[in-house]
Amino acid sequence: MSEILSLDELRKRYLNASGGEVFDPEFRKVAELVFGDGDSRQAPYCGLPTLLKAPYRPDAAPNFSDIDIALFGIPMDLGVTNRSGARFGPRALRNVDRVGPYNHVLRAVPTANARVADVGDVPFKSRFDLAASHQDIERFVHRLIGAGVVPLAVGGDHSVSLPILRAVGRHRPVGMIHIDAHCDTGGSFEGCKFHHGGPFRQAVLDGVLDPRRTIQIGIRGNSEYLWEFSYASGMTVIHAEEVGDLGISGVIAKAREIAGSGPTYVSFDVDSLDPAFAPGTGTPEVGGLTSAQALGILRGLSGLNIVGGDVVEIAPQYDPTSNTAQIAAQVLFELLCLTAEAIKVRTS
Repeated sequence: MSEILSLDELRKRYLNASGGEVFDPEFRKVAELVFGDGDSRQAPYCGLPTLLKAPYRPDAAPNFSDIDIALFGIPMDLGVTNRSGARFGPRALRNVDRVGPYNHVLRAVPTANARVADVGDVPFKSRFDLAASHQDIERFVHRLIGAGVVPLAVGGDHSVSLPILRAVGRHRPVGMIHIDAHCDTGGSFEGCKFHHGGPFRQAVLDGVLDPRRTIQIGIRGNSEYLWEFSYASGMTVIHAEEVGDLGISGVIAKAREIAGSGPTYVSFDVDSLDPAFAPGTGTPEVGGLTSAQALGILRGLSGLNIVGGDVVEIAPQYDPTSNTAQIAAQVLFELLCLTAEAIKVRTS
């Protein structure tokens, strides 16, 4: 808005105007989408809590009709190596009151371009069986994909990315933008290769993830020696300390170069953030990204061919402030904006 008004002009325009009455043409478009007629909208603390306040459609399965993007929870953390509790991540994000509906950086109201619903949680046959839980997740996401719906998941530990990728990449391997403290390309430990430290090694070996189109951002910690698979397979690794050297624009440029125009999955582990910002996670690592850096990187991905994503490892009991859940919900909203834009481009 370039016009600056005098006091008399301000009084004439705004003295008796309601909060929903907006005069700038661009802002008015957003207000009309948010308010409709009048200046009333539901209080954020009222009603049933859902992911990003999306309509709750647990009855949508198995056909998932009239939905473009499905938000869903994966309350499962059987794959953790130390601190459990990420099973409570979906519930924590549903309890976040105010995220969206407008993204001021991307100038986006994602629900204007896509039909979005919270379709509930993945139904698990057993709370004790990791392999069976992965099968349940893959089956659930496969149904979404078959219905032409883009999946955006809230976990759960990072092992859940493997069954999602098996569904998303079933017909062709996808690229990935992976923001995390850990590469998660470790091998089998103690007889199990499906833990949260190795989903992306297995996804590559399964033929559902293209390592040459995979970039891992924010990597750090004391387990670097376990991640040689990332380098051997051709993944691009940007360590946390390199983010400052490259700058956000440099990281974005590299991510866009690696992902290219092909189908791309986005996986965000909240431990990519420094524990000063997000302590509520199972494997915190100091020296991580700031929340502003993470959001800046995500917003720089606008226009890429996003075909799915996840936000994982939110363990709310380790964060009495609820900041981790708040940041994770904002990240989910950023992914929703990117996905809605990608759908708009694909269908235009």
